[in-house]
Amino acid sequence: MTVGGQAPAGPASSFGGAAGAYAAHRPDYARAAVRWALEPAPGPRVLDLGAGTGKLTAMLLDPAVVPGAEVVAVEPDPAMLGELRRSSPGARALPGSAEEIPLPDGSVDAVLAGNALHWFDMAAAGPEIARVLVPGGVLAGLWNLLDDGVGWVAGLARVAGSAVVGPRDTPAAWRAATSDLMPGPDVAPFDPPERAELPHEQRRTAGSLVATLATRAGVLVMPEAERAGTTGRIRAYLADRPETARGEFVLPMRTGVLRARRR
Repeated sequence: MTVGGQAPAGPASSFGGAAGAYAAHRPDYARAAVRWALEPAPGPRVLDLGAGTGKLTAMLLDPAVVPGAEVVAVEPDPAMLGELRRSSPGARALPGSAEEIPLPDGSVDAVLAGNALHWFDMAAAGPEIARVLVPGGVLAGLWNLLDDGVGWVAGLARVAGSAVVGPRDTPAAWRAATSDLMPGPDVAPFDPPERAELPHEQRRTAGSLVATLATRAGVLVMPEAERAGTTGRIRAYLADRPETARGEFVLPMRTGVLRARRR
C-alpha cells in the first residue's frame, strides 16, 4: 500500500478507513511460506514493507516462526501504522513507502511485502529496495490465496464476484498476475524470481469470513448499496452450503510467495 491517506479514493488508498476491521479479520500467512521467503537471506534484519496493520510483522517477530529476526516495518497510511504499533510493539515502525524507504543503504538482509507488492510503483520502488538491501539480500512478496480447487471455495469465488475475489486471490490467477511483478534487470539488480505455493488454512465462521472479505479493496470502494448486496449474496451462499452453514469451518487457502535475490 504505497499511497497515503490524502490520496484520492481508490483501491490502493482505501485501507486506512478500515484499519480496525483489517487488523481484526485479515488472515496471517503460512509459517512455511514466511520461512521459505527468508531462506536465502544472509542475516536477521528484515523490513516489512507496506506493512499495513502488521499481520506479517507479528509473524516475523514470533521466534517460533522466525528465530532472532530484527524487524523494521514501514507503512504510509497513518491509521494502519497506528494499528501496527499497537499490535507489534517489538518492531521499529516507521512512516514511509516502497518508493521512499526511510532507511540507510545496505541496512537490511530481506525485504518482505505481505499482500502489498502489487501496489508498488516498481520503477521507483525497485531501485529503492535494492538500495536498502545488502548484496545477496532477498526481496519477497507474499499473498494469501483462496484454494479454488475445493468445490465450495470455487463457488464462493463465483458468487462473490471479481471485486471480492480478484486477479491475485486464487492460485492460477495469482501466478498469471504476478508473472512480471518483480523488478527487471533494467530497473534494479535482482536475479530472476522464484515462486512457491504453501498450504494454509484459517478457521472461520460465516460471519467472520464475510467480515474478512469485506476488507478487500474492491469492496471498500463500493457504494454502500452495492456493498450490502455483495455481502448479502455471500452470506446467503455460506448459509446454504453444508460445509459452512453451521459454526466454525476451515477455509482452505494457500500462501503464494515470489522471491528474488539482490545481486
